Amino acid sequence: MSIVQNKKAFHDYFIEEKYETGMVLEGWEVKAIRDSRAQLKEAYVIIRNGALYLIGCHISPLKTASTHINPDPVRTRKLLLHAEEIKRLIGKVERAGYTLVPLDMHYKTGRIKLEIGLAKGKKQHDKRESEKQKEWERDKQRLMRAK
Repeated sequence: MSIVQNKKAFHDYFIEEKYETGMVLEGWEVKAIRDSRAQLKEAYVIIRNGALYLIGCHISPLKTASTHINPDPVRTRKLLLHAEEIKRLIGKVERAGYTLVPLDMHYKTGRIKLEIGLAKGKKQHDKRESEKQKEWERDKQRLMRAK
Protein backbone atom coordinates (compact mmCIF):
# COMPACT_ATOMS: atom_id res chain seq x y z
CA MET A 1 0.00 0.00 0.00
CA SER A 2 1.53 3.27 -1.12
CA ILE A 3 1.97 6.11 1.37
CA VAL A 4 3.42 8.80 -0.90
CA GLN A 5 4.67 8.83 -4.50
CA ASN A 6 7.14 11.06 -6.28
CA LYS A 7 5.32 11.71 -9.57
CA LYS A 8 7.75 14.49 -10.46
CA ALA A 9 10.57 11.93 -10.73
CA PHE A 10 8.83 10.19 -13.64
CA HIS A 11 8.45 13.57 -15.36
CA ASP A 12 12.08 14.63 -14.90
CA TYR A 13 13.91 11.29 -15.31
CA PHE A 14 14.00 8.06 -17.30
CA ILE A 15 13.80 5.36 -14.60
CA GLU A 16 15.96 2.40 -15.63
CA GLU A 17 16.04 0.20 -12.51
CA LYS A 18 14.11 0.12 -9.23
CA TYR A 19 15.31 -1.00 -5.80
CA GLU A 20 13.38 -1.42 -2.56
CA THR A 21 15.19 -0.16 0.54
CA GLY A 22 14.50 0.02 4.23
CA MET A 23 14.78 3.29 6.15
CA VAL A 24 16.28 4.15 9.54
CA LEU A 25 13.52 6.17 11.20
CA GLU A 26 12.82 7.58 14.63
CA GLY A 27 9.57 6.86 16.47
CA TRP A 28 7.97 10.24 15.79
CA GLU A 29 8.75 9.84 12.08
CA VAL A 30 6.97 6.50 11.88
CA LYS A 31 3.90 7.98 13.54
CA ALA A 32 3.93 10.97 11.20
CA ILE A 33 4.35 8.76 8.12
CA ARG A 34 1.42 6.60 9.22
CA ASP A 35 -0.57 9.84 9.39
CA SER A 36 0.47 10.63 5.75
CA ARG A 37 2.70 13.58 6.62
CA ALA A 38 5.60 12.70 4.29
CA GLN A 39 6.68 14.41 1.08
CA LEU A 40 9.20 13.15 -1.50
CA LYS A 41 8.92 15.93 -4.08
CA GLU A 42 12.34 17.57 -3.56
CA ALA A 43 14.12 14.51 -2.13
CA TYR A 44 17.14 12.74 -3.60
CA VAL A 45 19.50 9.90 -2.66
CA ILE A 46 23.28 10.17 -2.29
CA ILE A 47 26.02 7.63 -1.67
CA ARG A 48 28.44 8.59 1.09
CA ASN A 49 31.06 6.29 2.65
CA GLY A 50 29.54 3.21 1.04
CA ALA A 51 26.02 3.87 2.39
CA LEU A 52 22.85 5.38 0.91
CA TYR A 53 21.24 8.46 2.45
CA LEU A 54 17.90 10.13 1.73
CA ILE A 55 18.17 13.91 1.70
CA GLY A 56 15.37 16.45 1.43
CA CYS A 57 12.47 14.16 2.40
CA HIS A 58 10.11 16.26 4.49
CA ILE A 59 8.24 14.51 7.31
CA SER A 60 6.08 16.92 9.28
CA PRO A 61 6.00 16.08 12.99
CA LEU A 62 2.68 15.52 14.69
CA LYS A 63 1.45 18.15 17.15
CA THR A 64 1.39 15.46 19.83
CA ALA A 65 5.10 14.62 19.42
CA SER A 66 6.99 14.10 22.64
CA THR A 67 8.15 17.17 24.51
CA HIS A 68 11.68 15.92 25.19
CA ILE A 69 12.74 15.68 21.52
CA ASN A 70 13.22 18.36 18.88
CA PRO A 71 12.01 16.85 15.60
CA ASP A 72 13.93 17.84 12.46
CA PRO A 73 11.52 17.41 9.51
CA VAL A 74 14.22 17.26 6.79
CA ARG A 75 17.01 15.37 8.52
CA THR A 76 19.25 13.02 6.53
CA ARG A 77 17.96 9.44 6.79
CA LYS A 78 20.02 6.33 6.16
CA LEU A 79 18.69 3.77 3.68
CA LEU A 80 19.21 0.05 4.18
CA LEU A 81 20.25 -2.13 1.24
CA HIS A 82 22.41 -5.23 0.81
CA ALA A 83 26.13 -4.48 0.45
CA GLU A 84 26.41 -6.05 -3.01
CA GLU A 85 23.46 -3.98 -4.27
CA ILE A 86 25.10 -0.81 -2.91
CA LYS A 87 28.36 -1.69 -4.70
CA ARG A 88 26.44 -2.26 -7.93
CA LEU A 89 24.69 1.11 -7.52
CA ILE A 90 27.97 2.90 -6.80
CA GLY A 91 29.36 1.61 -10.10
CA LYS A 92 26.29 2.76 -12.03
CA VAL A 93 25.97 6.18 -10.37
CA GLU A 94 29.60 7.03 -11.04
CA ARG A 95 28.88 6.73 -14.77
CA ALA A 96 27.92 10.06 -16.31
CA GLY A 97 24.32 11.18 -16.07
CA TYR A 98 22.95 8.65 -13.58
CA THR A 99 21.37 9.55 -10.26
CA LEU A 100 19.26 7.92 -7.55
CA VAL A 101 15.79 9.31 -6.91
CA PRO A 102 13.11 8.21 -4.43
CA LEU A 103 9.99 7.01 -6.22
CA ASP A 104 7.55 5.61 -3.69
CA MET A 105 7.20 5.18 0.06
CA HIS A 106 5.02 2.22 0.97
CA TYR A 107 4.20 -0.42 3.60
CA LYS A 108 5.46 -3.97 3.28
CA THR A 109 4.62 -6.47 6.03
CA GLY A 110 4.12 -3.67 8.54
CA ARG A 111 7.41 -1.93 7.73
CA ILE A 112 7.94 1.32 5.86
CA LYS A 113 9.94 0.82 2.67
CA LEU A 114 11.26 3.27 0.09
CA GLU A 115 11.51 2.44 -3.59
CA ILE A 116 14.42 4.21 -5.27
CA GLY A 117 15.17 4.35 -8.96
CA LEU A 118 18.38 4.51 -10.96
CA ALA A 119 17.56 7.38 -13.27
CA LYS A 120 18.93 9.35 -16.18
CA GLY A 121 17.83 12.98 -16.57
CA LYS A 122 15.43 13.99 -19.34
CA LYS A 123 16.10 16.90 -21.64
CA GLN A 124 13.35 19.46 -22.24
CA HIS A 125 12.34 17.96 -25.59
CA ASP A 126 12.06 14.51 -23.95
CA LYS A 127 9.67 15.94 -21.36
CA ARG A 128 7.53 17.49 -24.10
CA GLU A 129 7.51 14.22 -26.03
CA SER A 130 6.42 12.18 -23.02
CA GLU A 131 3.67 14.73 -22.29
CA LYS A 132 2.38 14.40 -25.87
CA GLN A 133 2.45 10.61 -25.51
CA LYS A 134 0.40 10.78 -22.29
CA GLU A 135 -2.17 13.08 -23.93
CA TRP A 136 -2.46 10.74 -26.92
CA GLU A 137 -3.02 7.75 -24.62
CA ARG A 138 -5.78 9.66 -22.79
CA ASP A 139 -7.43 10.67 -26.07
CA LYS A 140 -7.21 7.09 -27.31
CA GLN A 141 -8.97 5.85 -24.16
CA ARG A 142 -11.69 8.50 -24.57
CA LEU A 143 -12.25 7.49 -28.19
CA MET A 144 -12.43 3.81 -27.27
CA ARG A 145 -15.04 4.52 -24.56
CA ALA A 146 -17.11 6.66 -26.94
CA LYS A 147 -17.60 3.77 -29.38
